[in-house]
Amino acid sequence: MTFLGFALAALIGISLGLLGGGGSILTVPILVYVLGFGAKEAIAASLGVVGTTSLVGALRHWQAGNVRLRVAAVFGVVAMAGSFAGARAATFLSGTLQLLLFAVVMLLAALFMFRGPVRESTANEPPPTVAALAVAGAGLAVGGLTGIVGVGGGFLIVPTLVLLLRIPMKEAVGTSLVVIALNAFSGFVGYLDQVSLPWGYLTGFTAVAVAGILVGTHLVRYVSQRALRRAFAVFLVIMGLFILYKNRGALGLPREGAPTAPRAG
Repeated sequence: MTFLGFALAALIGISLGLLGGGGSILTVPILVYVLGFGAKEAIAASLGVVGTTSLVGALRHWQAGNVRLRVAAVFGVVAMAGSFAGARAATFLSGTLQLLLFAVVMLLAALFMFRGPVRESTANEPPPTVAALAVAGAGLAVGGLTGIVGVGGGFLIVPTLVLLLRIPMKEAVGTSLVVIALNAFSGFVGYLDQVSLPWGYLTGFTAVAVAGILVGTHLVRYVSQRALRRAFAVFLVIMGLFILYKNRGALGLPREGAPTAPRAG
């Protein structure tokens, strides 16, 4: 299982390198359904893995001049507050409910990916007040989502930066990775007193994911982004439906082998 886990960690990193924030959504289902983590432990661990891996990717984008540090700082601080609050609120949610919410997020992410990359707008930048409110609202929403279900939120951050703040796509991706890193680390801290994690294994898992993102950022120039996004979107739909199916009992649907109520008369 250790070899399989590390192989999947490399896949997570490569996906992040190829697709930006979207690959982080792989981590929770891998930890739960392949490596046997509990739901809350998987969400907490995913935040540590995604935060560290995204930070490495952000540094590479920063070296290439694709990070707007001022925007990342403002968005990141607001998102961190939302992420920490979401992690604390998760104390009152069952692991099953968190997985159900996670499945819905996967299906939403698939929708964004099926629609294709966000087109840059040629319109003038919005007024400062509108931009500030957009950043604050989106940051709180993305942060809360991160804390509750353990995803970095890149599939929501990038469209926000491009459509609301008129930031070019490449800079939006680099800036998004900075926000994801800050966001994930804040949520991770919020979980530390709720779960017990295998730190040794998690460190190795994260190191392999970091190596994967370096490979992914190198491979991205050779692979069709359109084909990748479509294939990944199909995978997200399959995994989202699978998680809903595995937790169908919480939705009031009968499970296999469960007795059915006798008909009246």
